[in-house]
This record gives sequence, C-alpha cells and structure tokens, in this order.
Amino acid sequence: MLPEETQQIIDKHGIRYVLAQFVDIHGAAKTKSVPINGLEAVAETGAGFAGFAVWGLGMEPHGPDYMARGDLSSLTPVPWQPGYGRVLCIGHVNGKPWPYDPRYVLKLQVERLKQKGWTLNTGLEPEFSLFKRDAQGQLGPVDPSDTLDKPCYDYKGLSRSRAFLERLVESLQQVDFDVYQIDHEDANGQFEINYTYSDAMTSADRFTFFRMAAGEIANDMGMICSFMPKPDPKRAGNGMHFHLSIGSASNKNLFQDDNDPSGMGLSKLAYHFLGGLLAHGPALCAFAAPTVNSYKRLVVGRSLSGATWAPAFVTYGDNNRSAMVRIPYGRIEFRLPDAGCNPYLVSAAIIAAGLDGIERELDPGKPCNENLYALGLDEIAARGIETLPQSLKEAVDALEADPLFRDTLGKEIVDEFVKLKRMEWVEYSRHVSDWEINRYAEFF
Repeated sequence: MLPEETQQIIDKHGIRYVLAQFVDIHGAAKTKSVPINGLEAVAETGAGFAGFAVWGLGMEPHGPDYMARGDLSSLTPVPWQPGYGRVLCIGHVNGKPWPYDPRYVLKLQVERLKQKGWTLNTGLEPEFSLFKRDAQGQLGPVDPSDTLDKPCYDYKGLSRSRAFLERLVESLQQVDFDVYQIDHEDANGQFEINYTYSDAMTSADRFTFFRMAAGEIANDMGMICSFMPKPDPKRAGNGMHFHLSIGSASNKNLFQDDNDPSGMGLSKLAYHFLGGLLAHGPALCAFAAPTVNSYKRLVVGRSLSGATWAPAFVTYGDNNRSAMVRIPYGRIEFRLPDAGCNPYLVSAAIIAAGLDGIERELDPGKPCNENLYALGLDEIAARGIETLPQSLKEAVDALEADPLFRDTLGKEIVDEFVKLKRMEWVEYSRHVSDWEINRYAEFF
C-alpha cells in the first residue's frame, strides 16, 4: 500500500502514469512509463530495463536486468504532461545498488560529507539556446531579429521569447523551483533561468527535470531548446556554473569567514576545498566539459561580444569571471561546467576533489584578479597558471592520469566514462567536416 503522502500527491494532481526516471552516463534522462497501479512495485523491486541498451551502465546483452528502484518521496507531477508524475530512481542489479548509476555515485559522495556533519549546497545556472529548423532542416534562431553583437540582457531578445520562457518557468514553479530571475545571455537566442540553491543531490535532480521540461515544452512550441555547449563558434557557449558552499548541521555556511584578510570572505575550509578543485582541475574538466563540442567553448581567446565567459586557465580570483573559479563573497563559483554535463558526476567529482583538498590542506595560492582574456599565453605561464585541456582527448588523458576519481567515484564508472569518451574522440577525429572539404578539396 502506498504511503498517505504519496497518495495525496497522486489524487491532487490526477496522476495516472509515473515516469520511473534515471540518467545514463551522459546525464540524459531515461524512463519507463508506469500505470499508477504499478508504482508500488517500482518502489519495492524497480522498473526493469535492459542495461546494455543504455549508455554507460557497464552491462552486456546476456546480463541481468537493470532495476530502477523509485524513491516515493521524490514523486512530483510533470506539469507539461498532464496526468503524469516523475519518481527518481537508483539502479539496482541483483538486488544491490549499481556502481555505474551516476545518481548512486553522487549518493556515496554525499554520504562522505554527511559523516562529517556537512552538506554541499549547490546553485546551478543553466544556459540554453532556442532554435528552430528551416525548410531545409538547418538550425537557426527562433527570433530572427535577435542579431545584436552584444545581446546580453537585451529587452527585445527577452521579450520576443517570453512565451516559451514563461511556460517553462511556470512549469518549474509548480514543482517548487524558486525561480528568481530570467535573462537573455551573451549569445543570440541564449537564455538563463536562475532558481534558488539546494543540496547537491536535489540540485542535480532539478537540473535533470529542467532539461526534460525545456526540451519538451520547446518541442511542443515548434522550437528546439539546446544545451549544446557551443552552438555558434563566434558567440559565448552554454555554461552551467556551480555555486558552492558547505553547510553545517545547523545550515551555517562553513565557507564564509568575515575575517578573511583577502576580503573575499572565505574560511580556511573553503580555501582548502578550493585548493582541491584547482589541483584536480584538468581531470575535473572531463566530467565538467564532457563532449567534443565543449572544447569549442573552453578556448583561449575571445568571442564576437568581447569575451567567451568560459574559463581556460586553472586559477581563481575575487569576482574574476575569466578564471576557472570566481569568488563571490563567502562562497565559490566553479565556472568550468557546461550545460551538456552530467550534473550527478560533476557534483560527485567536485565533492571528491574538494574533500581531497581539505584532507591534504591544499593551498590554492594567490588569487588572480586580472582579466586573463587580455593576457598573452607567455604572460599567463610566467605567473605559473596552468591552461585547462583544450580538447576532449586532453581532458580524458588528465582524468586517466589522476587516481583520485577512480579511488573515490569508483573504478567501474570512471573506466566506463573514459572508454566511451575515447570512442567519441575517435569518431570525431575521423569525421570529415565542411571546413576540411572547403579548405583541402582543391588546395593542392
């Protein structure tokens, strides 16, 4: 029998079907639609999947079923799909949690923090682009008048896409997202919706729901909502900055210290956590920027509007948006991730790197408060600042060379991630692009 609270949600929202939902290694939502009379079985034994059919579950065609076991306390309505609810699942195989499930990987890292009485709070800032296809199937902007060189915060660009933005926001609000602002970002047709921070697991769950909502609402309106990291080579890409702080059992921000002599308001704990992020920055890049396209965003250089707004260098600074880590007073903003990342793996890797910094009392060094976009590579190297990987291959090499993540997140999922990303790089390297045809077909 279902708990009373669960039944109340079902009755209130008229839920007839439930999406038993988990994510693959890329962070893409996977579901089965379950009639409401099967919800109890999803909670007890799970919805069954052929694991080999899903990216990154480390299973073979002759293996046992992957059982996505639902947490009834996570049941929410799906506002854009009336009559449906979503329940969050963790994969089980032969009755045990499966180490390839990204949500389970994050759960284990969250438990490491709980043992210290801590909670990692994360505020995610998802950016996305709105497109439509023309008669030839080519992608173009939804709003053809959105053409400014510096379109950030432009009223016209925001106003002319408001029908989609309002419908998305109102759907999120129905499931308790505390949305507090919406803006047009620095690329044409690019937007960001901000909502209040939460614990790391809830934030990852919400971002998954956000992408589900945005994609389906856009499709219903004849649009494409893209979380591709760099859809336009001349414009800023779609980032997803993580604002980080550790809360105590009483929800005190343990990263804030008003006596910090630097004026950035960081505690000793925060500096050590930051030291871990910087020490493992190149390897973190593989999780935070996990596609071939990600490295069109993390470039050394500038965009048409004057800045890429994406980091290329392993350093931090006081409100410095050209660094990998920016310090808003009393917390940390990790600017490396893009909107195409798996939020569970990024959050788990952040915890692993930050705890390593705390345990080893790593010193992040002095802050860099200069505009790194304006400095030459020789100047940056002279300051001892490392450049982030400039390709997926370099990032995966860094991940494979850094033992921390195999030791903490698990050998299984890290090896699977490395294997799949190397396959992606090989496929990309063998692709013959239009640029190559145009440059070389009659070159010789």
